[in-house]
Amino acid sequence: MTLLQTTTTILICWVIFIIAWERILPYRKGLPFFREGFWVDLVWYTIIQSYVLKIVIFDYIINPVRLHFDWSGLQFFKSWSITEQVLFFVVTHDLYIYLFHRLQHASKLLWRIHEAHHSGKEVDFLAGSRSHVLEIIINQTIEFAPIVILGADPAVVPIKAMLDAMWGMFIHANINVKLGKLKFFFNSPELHLWHHANYREVFHANFSTKFALWDYLFGTIYDPGHKPGELRENWGLYYDYPKDYFLQHAFSVIRFDEKGLLKHNWFRHYYDLRPKLVNRIKILFGLRQAAKVVNMPPPLDADENLMSCNQ
Repeated sequence: MTLLQTTTTILICWVIFIIAWERILPYRKGLPFFREGFWVDLVWYTIIQSYVLKIVIFDYIINPVRLHFDWSGLQFFKSWSITEQVLFFVVTHDLYIYLFHRLQHASKLLWRIHEAHHSGKEVDFLAGSRSHVLEIIINQTIEFAPIVILGADPAVVPIKAMLDAMWGMFIHANINVKLGKLKFFFNSPELHLWHHANYREVFHANFSTKFALWDYLFGTIYDPGHKPGELRENWGLYYDYPKDYFLQHAFSVIRFDEKGLLKHNWFRHYYDLRPKLVNRIKILFGLRQAAKVVNMPPPLDADENLMSCNQ
């Protein structure tokens, strides 16, 4: 089995484990598996965007840069084991992410490419995948370019990518877990889910990804000892945010009212495309009758169109 096959298998097993953990010991009880925005996060952010950006970042950014700045001859990592190399890049990149994340919350401009990550009202293992295209390009280029340019072992890339994905799912997962004294070093849902809560106190706190140590060292920790709350208004953004993938990116450039646009026929036509496609798939696979049995009629008005597009 190749390294890529191994990391992929581990990642799939981790997903299954986290999903089961969320069902058995939820942080917020009653949170549905197919919650609002689930398919947008899975299809657009996790599958399509990740695949496309992997090509863009490695083939059109990192490789051209490597051709002009190839420092592998320095043999900086020659005597290091793969474990030591992975640990080095995990720690240094995590510190960078902490600092850049903190800057995003302090800058009105950078907040525009970060707010999508905070837009979900129902946070789970998949919510961490919701990140603006530019945010991913910046962070992953800075993450993987040094690994390639400095001539680290090629195995570092898939191993680190796997660890990033696993920890990203863990800290966003809807699981009620307490690390005890380990929380002073490792980040977990206990601290990070507060970062996704709609509270002024935590907007400039809990920026860490893997190591909560950064928040404690730099005085940005927020740990009140209780949960944010179960209501929708306790989570996400305090302002309305588009539900559609493309509109979320457009919203970072120009502000608009997504619901208000539904009064325009051209916009309603765009919003109806996905529900119509879903209905066609149901007919194709013989699921239309099943949808009627569970009282799931096709959308009839603007509000129902909006809801169906967000599921």
